[in-house]
Amino acid sequence: MTKVLVATEKPFAEAAVNQIKSTFEKAGYDCRFFEKYESQDDLKKAVADADALIIRSDKITEEIMDAAPELKIVVRAGAGFDNVDLAAATAHNIVVMNTPGQNSNAVAELVLGMMVFQARNHFNGKPGTELKGKKLGIHAYGHVGKNVARIAKGFGMEVFAFDPFVDKADIEADSVSVFDNVEEMYSVCDYVSLHIPANKHTIKSINYTLLSKMKEGATLINTARKEVIDEEGLLKMFNKRNDFRYIADIAPGNREDIEKEFGDRCFFTPKKMGAQTAEANVNAGIAASNQIIAFLEKGDTTFKVN
Repeated sequence: MTKVLVATEKPFAEAAVNQIKSTFEKAGYDCRFFEKYESQDDLKKAVADADALIIRSDKITEEIMDAAPELKIVVRAGAGFDNVDLAAATAHNIVVMNTPGQNSNAVAELVLGMMVFQARNHFNGKPGTELKGKKLGIHAYGHVGKNVARIAKGFGMEVFAFDPFVDKADIEADSVSVFDNVEEMYSVCDYVSLHIPANKHTIKSINYTLLSKMKEGATLINTARKEVIDEEGLLKMFNKRNDFRYIADIAPGNREDIEKEFGDRCFFTPKKMGAQTAEANVNAGIAASNQIIAFLEKGDTTFKVN
């Protein structure tokens, strides 16, 4: 019997767990859940006989793959997949997939929620500002960016985007204005929302040089990846510009220093919260389950990323 391991240090919601179980039961697969584990050694033991693996933000290294001789496919229930060693997976003849778009509305709603929270001064009783009429720049116009644009327009915001990898006409079809230059977008917009992946081209790309171009009173929102921020540059920006604000669901490594000195100008969620809704859990979990079944039974590699 085909064995599927759902290894999630940060567990799926109960509704998602039930539907994942049901999907694999109907396919005749043995599905096991391994949740809230404490170490990579525990994960190595759990994955030893698995044919397929579903993860969330869990790190799948070459060492984990060495411990899983039967493993054929890993599906990251979510869009980002930098937590999986793709080169090692290819070397081990393991297919890696993600589930693009399944968490996008949840992340987009979080973006706007945090923007309101910051604009209203963390609800501290003092007058804040409204989002209506403000300019929002979306840095990378993928699934999440499109949903951020949709919701922001409902708030009456002017929406702009920068993404050299998406056809300009496709962005403009959503009534979103396009910048050809990222520096210009940062200099014009009251809010900039980051949705870039973490790779060799983007790591630490959001640096002081770019941040220093931001409009007076502007806010940067990061629901993408911690690694894309140059944290020394971020701290420098806070020190140099007392009008700058930063909110994120992935706190920087120098979080304590920033919160201590600039607590009213920043906000960080306790942990990454973008996909933490029951609906997103169900969407991503079912998509991951169906992709595993389609791959093992039909050889479908539609969402392969390695």
